[in-house]
Amino acid sequence: MSVPAELRTQSLTYRTGPGGKTLVDDVSLHAEPGETVGLVGPNGSGKTTLLRCVYGTLAPTGGRVLLDGADLAAGSAKDRARRIATVPQDGHTGFELTVGQIVAMGRSPHKRFWEADTARDAALVDEALARVGAADLAHRTFAGLSGGERQRALVARALVQQPGVLVLDEPTNHLDIRYQLEILALVRDLGTTNLLALHDLNLAAYYCDRLYVLDGGRLVASGAPKEVLTSKLLAEVYGVTAEVAVHPATGAPTVTYLPPTAPRLPPST
Repeated sequence: MSVPAELRTQSLTYRTGPGGKTLVDDVSLHAEPGETVGLVGPNGSGKTTLLRCVYGTLAPTGGRVLLDGADLAAGSAKDRARRIATVPQDGHTGFELTVGQIVAMGRSPHKRFWEADTARDAALVDEALARVGAADLAHRTFAGLSGGERQRALVARALVQQPGVLVLDEPTNHLDIRYQLEILALVRDLGTTNLLALHDLNLAAYYCDRLYVLDGGRLVASGAPKEVLTSKLLAEVYGVTAEVAVHPATGAPTVTYLPPTAPRLPPST
């Protein structure tokens, strides 16, 4: 399977055009081989745009994306797809196909467009499905899966690309809490280098080794979750009042949000 790679962005910038809006502004981040690194920030902060620049859907207007020190812009789209796989936010794909067929699509960066699947391709598909706990889904149609099962299938498709880096945009979107926990635990335990955008700060704190906080396209904080997630930062970036404490069971910071005006409790009798 894949060997985890070191991912870096150097002064990454994306503008919509001459005189247009700057969506990502001079962002430098890194993920060490095997790390799970989270991008957090309010809506419109630039998380999805940054991820698209990393996996190649958008071409940065400034800066570089480096994988093991090599500039990805110097290679082809197929070269990039061999090294970086993505699980997109919407997850819509080939509903009429079986899960096995969808997962096999991950082999396309390693093949010429006219090449048929080989026994090795089939073995890699089986291995990826087993690795994400979805071997029994291979012959089911994608349309018939639950949200959590679809996410497992899409992670398996990414794995058969044999990437050094896995990029995920809101992988827990629209999932109930059980599947949110299962998907993030799965991703963290894959052994790949993972870069993911998350809205839920408590999940980010527990499952990510380090966090980068974006606001208005700019990097405003980075570090271990316990260093980044503070009441002060949440007030400044998200505009909310919150208490942050270390959970006694997990050792991770836990965020409790407070309403703008806390209700007065009746006096005890």
